[in-house]
Amino acid sequence: MSSTPPPPHSREPASDVWRHTLARIPTLFGRLVFLASLRNLASGEYRHQGLAQMVGDEQAAETLRQSHTRVFHDWLCLNLEQQKADLQEYLTEIPNPAAVLAGWLKSAFYRDLTPASAEPVERQLFAGDLETMLNLLAREYGAASPGPES
Repeated sequence: MSSTPPPPHSREPASDVWRHTLARIPTLFGRLVFLASLRNLASGEYRHQGLAQMVGDEQAAETLRQSHTRVFHDWLCLNLEQQKADLQEYLTEIPNPAAVLAGWLKSAFYRDLTPASAEPVERQLFAGDLETMLNLLAREYGAASPGPES
């Protein structure tokens, strides 16, 4: 059942609320994880109940899609040192980061963080850089590497 979109004048405050919601997540990587979690991998549809109630299902899905793409591109614009620092900050909020890193490397979950609109070269750059950082951080945190050298 689709919700009825609110009048156009109410969309601007909702957009501000959404930007504020994302801004409360301190890292780009955290925002990327959050936005990817709002997408159904089977259908590609984005869903956030609170945002949908403010702007309607279609506008909410489009806002989420655009936000995901924007955050993904913002992440790609960081240099490797900045990406690593952002990822390390994200990991400070996670209990047992060594186990999380080992799990991420084994499952390659990060491949699902890219938006559907990402170009193949962007996907490759993201995955390659992130794999490198995750392996470095796994060593720093003392996590076992799933590769042949472990």
